[in-house]
Amino acid sequence: MTKPFADPVASTLPALIGCDEVGRGALCGPVVVAAVWFNPAVFPASVLACLDDSKKLDRATRERLTPLIREHAEVAVAAGSRQLVDRINVRAATLDAMRRAVEKLGLEAPVAVDGRDAIPGLSLPCRAVIGGDRLVPQIAAASIVAKTLRDDLMRVLAGRHPAYAWDRNVGYGTAAHLAGLASLGRSAHHRVSFTKRFASSPSVVTTGAAVPWTPL
Repeated sequence: MTKPFADPVASTLPALIGCDEVGRGALCGPVVVAAVWFNPAVFPASVLACLDDSKKLDRATRERLTPLIREHAEVAVAAGSRQLVDRINVRAATLDAMRRAVEKLGLEAPVAVDGRDAIPGLSLPCRAVIGGDRLVPQIAAASIVAKTLRDDLMRVLAGRHPAYAWDRNVGYGTAAHLAGLASLGRSAHHRVSFTKRFASSPSVVTTGAAVPWTPL
């Protein structure tokens, strides 16, 4: 499939802040958000042409692009913790992390966010773009940065909790992950609100202390 920003016309798209999340549907860990600003007219064309929805790129490509995006764009990241997801729900936690990531940039620029929800509480103009990671290059860049960071975190946690196979599923509900939940119950990183029907008992079975997530 042709990359959405490979055409030279992509360099004429507007400079703005793109925002996207990774991990909203996972059973454990934080929702990680990136906000990215760049001007496509001066962003390297070779990098622009490679941008796409992070789920459509393999791990090696995402890991190659992430430092290039950081080098040539303004980038900020934030996260909605597992505890916050359980307390206020995943949609609210995601939007809160998006607001914090955008504000961390400290830029006066319009914002485009992937999905159906504009970010509440911003002083900047903000629009939601369905399928934005294939329409707005800054959103695609944000999705790549966020996924690289979150996947790295989940692989670290997988070393401490191997039974859930997070090194392969990065916290999503695969058969191996559900089998671990059925046999061990929830770890301290699992979202209680997401795993009530999968854990082996109604009570939380902790298999390790929660580790605070720090943006890299």
